[in-house]
Amino acid sequence: MEDTLLRLRERRFLDDAGFASRYARSRLQHRGVGRNRLRAGLRAKGVSRETAETGLKDALDQVSEPAALDRVARQYWKGRTRQEPQRKLRNLWAFLLKRGFPATLVVARLRALWPRWQDALDGLDPEGPEEFDGDETEES
Repeated sequence: MEDTLLRLRERRFLDDAGFASRYARSRLQHRGVGRNRLRAGLRAKGVSRETAETGLKDALDQVSEPAALDRVARQYWKGRTRQEPQRKLRNLWAFLLKRGFPATLVVARLRALWPRWQDALDGLDPEGPEEFDGDETEES
């Protein structure tokens, strides 16, 4: 049994660190998923907290989270032409939090992208909905 596990590790079939990095990078870049959801996804797949954090950090070094957020936000905005802008911005805020982006990053990017309607974000809970446990690290 040990020989089999050793061979699998040598051939990188059992490589949690590599998996964590590839998983996080792919979903951030191609699916527009933020760090909080990536972290939860890795943990759900059985990746240890330390390995998940290392993989997430590696992915964030390679793919810009603000750029991913901007891309998702613009797609959302284009697809909802009938909503009034202030309501659309508030709904977009909630949508981005559910996608796992940090609340402070969401507010900052939405204010930068749509400054004309930024007052719609006033009064929103800066920590976001309760399902996000505040276990986020700030990366600029």
